[in-house]
Amino acid sequence: MIDLKLLENNYEETKEKLLKKGVDENLLEETKVLFEMQRPLKKQMEELQAKRNSLSKEIGKFMKNKEIDKANEIKKEVEEIKNNISLLEEELNKINNELTLKALSIPNIPDDDVPVGADENDNVEIKKVLTPRKFDFEPKPHDELGVNLDWLDFEKGVKLAKSRFTVFKKDAARLERALINYMLDFNRSRGYEEVYVPFMVNRETMTATGQLPKFEEDLFKIENEDLFLIPTAEVPLTNLFRDEIIKDFDKPIKMTAYTPCFRKEAGSYGRDTKGIIRQHQFDKVELVCITKPEDSDKVFEEMVQTASDLLTSLNLPHRLLNLCTGDLGFSAAKTIDLEVWIPSQNQYREISSVSNVREFQARRAKIRYKDGKKNILANTLNGSSLAVGRTLVAIMENFQTKDGKIEIPEVLHKYL
Repeated sequence: MIDLKLLENNYEETKEKLLKKGVDENLLEETKVLFEMQRPLKKQMEELQAKRNSLSKEIGKFMKNKEIDKANEIKKEVEEIKNNISLLEEELNKINNELTLKALSIPNIPDDDVPVGADENDNVEIKKVLTPRKFDFEPKPHDELGVNLDWLDFEKGVKLAKSRFTVFKKDAARLERALINYMLDFNRSRGYEEVYVPFMVNRETMTATGQLPKFEEDLFKIENEDLFLIPTAEVPLTNLFRDEIIKDFDKPIKMTAYTPCFRKEAGSYGRDTKGIIRQHQFDKVELVCITKPEDSDKVFEEMVQTASDLLTSLNLPHRLLNLCTGDLGFSAAKTIDLEVWIPSQNQYREISSVSNVREFQARRAKIRYKDGKKNILANTLNGSSLAVGRTLVAIMENFQTKDGKIEIPEVLHKYL
């Protein structure tokens, strides 16, 4: 959640940064009106509280001098002040609740070094890693390869559920499992603790990481239960520390987890309708870190490098992109996307997204640590490592042979 004090005290500067992210200006103006309504009420409250405290001292003096009538007269005045304070508190609580609701719909402020842009076309390429293979034949798309090899059954997926669900068969099912195990082992070798989490979480958990209330239409909700299927392991992993003050926080907390992910893909109608690039259910291995603010940038770079090294170990060509303000996610202050080369499309496609969220989620989730006697908000970071289905796609397309078979990257041999 955005720091409301920052927005109030530096309204124009903060507004300018948020507008670069495409926030609704009316939402910010409505928030400003609430600040303006709140200010005189706060001042009036402080004045009444000061007067009540002053009169209470006078009551003590009169009682000490046994001037009971005067003391009782002032007590009546104090009682009236208390009633007025209660009315003000009710009014202020109402405004504060409205401000909180507004704040839940305001995205995170982008970092100053995030490139300014409107959409994905304005993202800035950082570098390319590995050179795409030159084929001496026309490379087939993964969906065609999957059907020919009897690896992917799209019709059975529709039969069992609906479109954008797929049945993985034979070596595709084995390769999916191998990739999950390899990714978890790779991340553990980089110092990430493996965690296994629930695939369903409650509303409070979804709200703490920013999925609710803004993105409810893209979530699968359990009927008659206050539970949602998770869109990513970031949600349960981050919430492990919700409403907690972290002890012994000498070094960053680094976690990795495999989960299936569930998304309605609202707003993606007509995009990637063929194959398994965009599914309602897909596997992913996630990285989540919780750090002190001063360690945040270093950990962010390490997470990006971990995801890139994982792709390199699979010999998959990819590139790194610095996302512009208009393409940043709701909770992100800065994001580096990793895109893998897809030969049949002759382009790079997203396979990982690593984001530094700063204090945004920690403020919602009340994730704190002690600095002396003071409680400090932690920083949270998250990143895909990797989207398993898209990694399978990349392997199928980049390692296909002329006769329609698939070679398997050497690092996966021991898992198969």
